[in-house]
Amino acid sequence: MWNHTKGKDVREVAHTPYGYRIENGIAVIDEEKAEKVRNLYKGYLSGLSLSVAAKSAGIDAYHGTAGRMLRNERYLGDDYYPAIIDKETYERAEAERVKRAKKLGRIFEPKKEDKPTIYKKFSIGQVIQKYTNPFTQAEYVYSLIESEVQQDGS
Repeated sequence: MWNHTKGKDVREVAHTPYGYRIENGIAVIDEEKAEKVRNLYKGYLSGLSLSVAAKSAGIDAYHGTAGRMLRNERYLGDDYYPAIIDKETYERAEAERVKRAKKLGRIFEPKKEDKPTIYKKFSIGQVIQKYTNPFTQAEYVYSLIESEVQQDGS
């Protein structure tokens, strides 16, 4: 998010990603932490689990946090953050993450559902029965409603 202040664009940073620090309003690489981020990628690509890769890199993070770090595109660099890792490393880690998730059955693709047929023309039979209970009467009358069937049998 950019905030226009006194003729200058100033980036509002709600959270600075691990591996960076802000100096004079500019994101710079914190080399000590950035090396840990690089080691997280290396460990994960060498076959370690997310939490073990994070721990061996010296990052105190759970599985989910380490996974979000691997998916953080800011590490590739953008107009505000300098690059910590290269695109090839990022893409290899993402491909490995997806491969592992598929192998463990953790990729859930939505099932294609058939759209229901909505009938717009209805007819009702002759109402013969009369019930004193309004719920019973309504149930009886609703049972007389028939939808028009199309020529193709649908």
